[in-house]
Amino acid sequence: MSIDTDYHQFIDTKEGWVDRRIFWEEEIYQQELKQIFAKSWQFIAHDSMIPNANDFYTTYMGEDGVIGARQKDGSVKVFLNSCPHRGNKFCYADEGNTRSFICNYHGWSFGIDGKLGALANEHVYDDGDIDKEKWSPKQARVATYKGLIFATFDQEAPSLDDWLGDFRWYLDMMFDNDGETEFISGGIKSYVNANWKFGVENFIGDAYHALWNHDSGLKAMNNGEGFGPAVNEESFHASVNGHGWEFGTDGYADVLISGRPIWMKYVKDVIKPKMEKTHGELRSKIFGSLASVSIFPNISFLPGIQTFRVWLPRGPKKLELRIFTIVNKNMPDEVKQEINLGCMHTFNPAGVLEMDDGENWEGNTQVNKGYLTRKEKLHYGCGISREIEHEELPGIIYAGQFNDANQRHFYTRWADLMNADKWEDIPTRYTPRFTGKTTIEEE
Repeated sequence: MSIDTDYHQFIDTKEGWVDRRIFWEEEIYQQELKQIFAKSWQFIAHDSMIPNANDFYTTYMGEDGVIGARQKDGSVKVFLNSCPHRGNKFCYADEGNTRSFICNYHGWSFGIDGKLGALANEHVYDDGDIDKEKWSPKQARVATYKGLIFATFDQEAPSLDDWLGDFRWYLDMMFDNDGETEFISGGIKSYVNANWKFGVENFIGDAYHALWNHDSGLKAMNNGEGFGPAVNEESFHASVNGHGWEFGTDGYADVLISGRPIWMKYVKDVIKPKMEKTHGELRSKIFGSLASVSIFPNISFLPGIQTFRVWLPRGPKKLELRIFTIVNKNMPDEVKQEINLGCMHTFNPAGVLEMDDGENWEGNTQVNKGYLTRKEKLHYGCGISREIEHEELPGIIYAGQFNDANQRHFYTRWADLMNADKWEDIPTRYTPRFTGKTTIEEE
């Protein structure tokens, strides 16, 4: 593909289709690593995963291995996990606590701040052979939002608050509904032979699949009662900067799906009354309803079920999925355990509902081996004429959560970034309401 390729040719939001090649072709994937993952703000860890000085967690930004490390002053640094001598990783552990890292190959050491320190047999280097400051691993910009630690290697990228934009109005339902949040220790890794975007788009707006794909699983957990027919009234798609939240306003469907009565009672008696005071009536109804969410480019969660996941690309045909359970810090331990059990029963590699999705995402991807199949378009036209203005809901809003609107806006943002030489080239597709403002009322 030419460097002058217009990536908007792969989507059509007016006719409602997406080109299958974006889920298969290596050249497109390499451009994603450069234009999406080398520039975007990406999730590194939750504050609760590295609470103490010298705590670290290793992950990826695209396919660049990175370390997120808590400093003595409480700040977090994020840097490449690659020795600048011959390139090997200098940390193979998933997480831990250490004062320094040492590369296996030649014994170069690095501080918890990522700076190059002592070298094994350093006397073989003459004065002036190496400037350690210059040869320290590349550092990322770091910012946090409500306990979530993000990083970007692009020094020109907008601030994290601007990146999230008015989507903060929605995020505060999950990450600030009753004080601080935390991840329950013990995340899970799994691998799926699928393109990373299929996972993201499934969570950003695909309520439609649940009623068919997950119906038998729900019946097995819910005394034979499944989802029932689709109801689009009083439900919506909301998109901001490629982030998306699809949701109903029934208040409890996702909590019910988790199958934990103690959690249901806590939502009714504790969370909902507090949210009505601090977040308003509408958001108190949205939280816990049938809903799914993705933050561009590769984070997803289910509010009410409380699973949180990151889709790490491993080539155009494989993804690494990291799964966590998120709870409020001040919840009783009994409630936290109930939420975690609900996540284990539903959305983890052995969960009743997760297995349905993984099999389908692999099928969506692997079918594109076929030359003629790859030339066919995929239909994304559901709800294409349902855009509305809403007095309370910020973002680009569509009526009805059974819709492809958020998916279309996700791929629009994808194409915008794939094309952009600089941030000024990216179109502004929504006028924010909450720039510089908080989205909740203090009690």
